[in-house]
Amino acid sequence: MYRIILAFLVLLLGGALIIGGGWLGWLGGSWFFVLLGLVVLASALLLLGHRPIALSVFAAAILITLIWSLWEVGADWWALAPRGGLLILLGVLLLLPPLVRDLDHGNARAGYGKHSAILGASVVASLVVGAYALLQNPHDREGRFSNERMNAQPGAQVADDVPDGEWHAYGRTSAGQRYSPLDQITAENVDELEEVWRYQTGEVRDPEDDPVETTYEATPLIVENRLYVCTPFGTVIALDAGSGEELWKFDPQLRKPPRETTQHMSCRGVSYYDGTAASESDTSTAPALDPEERIQQSAESVTSDAAGVPQNVAAGQAQRDEPNPQVAREPAQSPIATLPQCTRRLYYSTPDGRLISLSAETGEICPGFGGEDGTVNLWANMPNITPGSVYSTSPPVVTDRVVIIGGAINDNVSVTSPSGVIRAYDVNTGELVWNFDAGNPESTDPIAEGETYTPNSPNSWSISSYDPDLRMVYLPMGVPSPDQYGANRTENQERFANTVLALDADTGEVAWEFQGVHHDLWDYDMPAQPSLVDLTLNGQRVPALVIPTKQGDIFVLNRETGEPVYAVEERPAPAGAVEGDWTAPTQPASAVSFRPEPLQEKDMWGATLLDQLMCRISFRELNYEGIFTPPSENGTLVYPGNFGTFNWGSLAVDPHRQIAFAMPVYLAFTSQFERRPDAVERVVTGEGEPVINENFGAPYAMKLGAFTSPIGLPCHQPPWGYIAAVDLATGETVYQHVNGTVRDLAPVPLPFEMGVPGIGGPIVTGGGVAFLSGTLDYYVRGYDLATGEERWKSRLPAGGQATPATYRGEDGRQYLVVVAGGHGSTGTAAGDYIIGYALPQ
Repeated sequence: MYRIILAFLVLLLGGALIIGGGWLGWLGGSWFFVLLGLVVLASALLLLGHRPIALSVFAAAILITLIWSLWEVGADWWALAPRGGLLILLGVLLLLPPLVRDLDHGNARAGYGKHSAILGASVVASLVVGAYALLQNPHDREGRFSNERMNAQPGAQVADDVPDGEWHAYGRTSAGQRYSPLDQITAENVDELEEVWRYQTGEVRDPEDDPVETTYEATPLIVENRLYVCTPFGTVIALDAGSGEELWKFDPQLRKPPRETTQHMSCRGVSYYDGTAASESDTSTAPALDPEERIQQSAESVTSDAAGVPQNVAAGQAQRDEPNPQVAREPAQSPIATLPQCTRRLYYSTPDGRLISLSAETGEICPGFGGEDGTVNLWANMPNITPGSVYSTSPPVVTDRVVIIGGAINDNVSVTSPSGVIRAYDVNTGELVWNFDAGNPESTDPIAEGETYTPNSPNSWSISSYDPDLRMVYLPMGVPSPDQYGANRTENQERFANTVLALDADTGEVAWEFQGVHHDLWDYDMPAQPSLVDLTLNGQRVPALVIPTKQGDIFVLNRETGEPVYAVEERPAPAGAVEGDWTAPTQPASAVSFRPEPLQEKDMWGATLLDQLMCRISFRELNYEGIFTPPSENGTLVYPGNFGTFNWGSLAVDPHRQIAFAMPVYLAFTSQFERRPDAVERVVTGEGEPVINENFGAPYAMKLGAFTSPIGLPCHQPPWGYIAAVDLATGETVYQHVNGTVRDLAPVPLPFEMGVPGIGGPIVTGGGVAFLSGTLDYYVRGYDLATGEERWKSRLPAGGQATPATYRGEDGRQYLVVVAGGHGSTGTAAGDYIIGYALPQ
C-alpha cells in the first residue's frame, strides 16, 4: 500500500509537470518541466510495476533538476529550495524501509541495493549543494565607508536652527534629511539599547469600520522635552519625552468619512512653529474660547457642511443631477500670535478636511487661525467634494510667514476628482495668501469666493521640504486620476505630474520643475520628501536636493535651478498603450539608481516546483517588456510595482559624511484594464465596497494587485527588501544588504532572513548609526552606518511602518522613539504603541 500511495503521488507530480510544462512551452517558456515530468512519470510507472529501477529514474529527476537549477540561479539558497524541495522530500520517502521491502517483494531482510544507493546519493548531493548555498550571500554587496569619511567634521549646511537634541519637523528640520547630530549611541554600544517607556494612544483601527489603509505612519516631534504625535484618527497627543507620560490630548471629534469614498486614514505627523520672535512686538489681545467650546466649533465648521454632501455623479456617490457643494472660506480673525499659550503652536490636518492650529503648551485650539475655532476649512473652493475624497495625510510646511499644505486625492476613482491645489495660509490669521493650482499655474493670487480650483489637477500628497535661505518650498507631485489612463490629460497635467516642484514660498510662483516620469501610466508618483543637502563635489559647494522614486531612481538636483547634479538620460521606453492613450517614447533614468534588473522567467518563485511553474505561466501570459510596460486589457506585469522601490519614507542623509541611507524594496504588481459599459456603473467593486479603481467617467476600470502565486506568495524570488547606502560625493552605491525576516509573513513564524518589503523611512545619527522600523517583520533595527551591518534589533508589539526619531532627554541620554501601530494595506498587526529606547543609565 505504501508503494501504491507513493507511486500515485509521483504520478500526479509527473502529470502536473507535463501539463503545466506544456502550457508554459506553448507560451514561449522553458520546456524543462515537460522533460522533468516525463522522467518523474516514468519513475511512477516503474514503481507501479514493482521495478526497483524506479529509484534510479527518480534519482535522475533530482540530479537533472539540480543541474538545471544551478544553471539558472547559481548557489542562491532561496531560489534553489523551491526547485528541488518537493523532489528531495519524495526521494527521502522512497528511501524508507517500507518501500524497499515492497520492491523486494516483501522480503523482511531486504537491504538497500544499487538503485537505493543511487537515489540516496542524489539526495545527499542536493543537500550538500543546498547547505553550501545556505552559506552564500549572492545578493549582498559588501563595502564600507572609510574611517576618514566616518570621522568627517561638521561643516556649513542648509540653514538649521533646531537644537541638536530636538526633532522639530517630520525630517527633523525643514531640509528633510532625517539626520540628528547626536552621537551618544554608536555602532559599538547600540546593542545596549533598552526600552525605557511605552505609551498607548487607545486608538486602534477597526477592520469592520475603518478604511483598509488605516495606517500609523507618524514620526513624533520632540521640542523642549515634549513629544508631539498624531494618530490616524486626527487625535494629537503630547507626552513627556523622558517618561512617556501623557501631558495633554486633543480630540478633533472627527466625523469618520464613509468607507466607500475613503482610501486612507493616516497622519504622518504634525508641524511645529515657534512665534516667539514675532510675538515679542505684538501686545494686542484676542478673545479666548472655553477649550471644550473650541473643539466643538472646530468639528462643526466642517461636519455641518459635510452632512449629506454629494459627489459628482461620475464618482459614483451622488444622485443624478445633484450639485456639488460650495464651502465658503472663513474670514481671517485676530492673529493667534497674541495669545501667550499660542506663541508656540502645532499645525496639522484631519481626514475630514480641516487644517487646525493648536497650542503646543496646552493642546487647546488657538482661535483666530481661519476663524474663532482655530480652523481652516480645506474644502473651500474645492470642486467635486465628498467626505473622504480629499485630505492631507502629511504635515504642512511652516515658514516664518505661511503654512503650506498639499493634499491627497483618491487614486483611480473618477476623472472628476477634487483639485490637487497647493495652498499657503498666513501663519497667524489663516488667511489664504496664495494657491498653486497646476491646472492654472500662472494665477497664484488667492482664488475668489464662489470660484473653484481646477478639478483633477496633479496633487502633492507626500512630505515637502523648505530652504529658508532660498525661500523655496520643494513638493513631490503625483499623477491625476485615473493613474493608469492618461488619454485626456491636459497640457498642464502633463507638465506638473510626477515632478519635483520648486515654488517661491512667499508667492507660490514656479521657480522650476523636474519631471521624473513622462506621461505616467503606472502610479509612479514622486512619493518621497526631498532631502536638501550641501554637497562638496570637486572642491565646490553644490546646493543639492536628493529625492528617491518609486521606479528606483534617486535624482540628485541643484535645488537652486533644478538641473541634475548627477547625470539623467532619456532611455527608450516600451510602446503599446490601450486604444486612445499613448506612451512617452523615452523615460528619464538617473546615474544614481536602485532600479532592479528586468524580471526573467528564471526569476519566478514559489514554495514548490508546482506553484513556481504556475508563476512562470503567469509571467508568460502577462505583457512585460521591462520597466514602463504600459497597462493593457490583457494584463501587464509592473515591476517595480506602485508600492515603489521607495515610497513616502524617503531616505536619510548624513550631510557631513555625505552618505544617503535607504531601504529599497522590490515587489512586482499586475494591472489589467476592464472596459466600462458607461461612466457610472461599478465594474470592479461591489455595492458598499470602496470605489477604488473604478475610474468613473473613463473608458476603463482597473484591476490592480500584487504578482503572487496561487498560495499567495510573491511570484518573483526573494530578496524583496534591502538596506543600502550611497556615497553622495561620487554617486556610487557602497553597500547593499538583504534586510528583514519572514517571521511575521509566513504561516509558521520562522526567522528566515529573506529580505522583506517595508514602508517607512530610516534615520541616521552623528554617532554613525542608522535606525529603521519599517520592515514588515515587527522589529526596529540599528545599523552601523559605515558598513550596513545590523548591530541591534528589538521586537515590536505591532507593525512599525513609520519613521523613527531621536532626541536628548532631560537626563542627558539620547533616546530613540518608534511608533508601532501597523499598516492596513500591508496587513501588519494593528496597535497603538509609542516606544522610547535609551542606553542604560
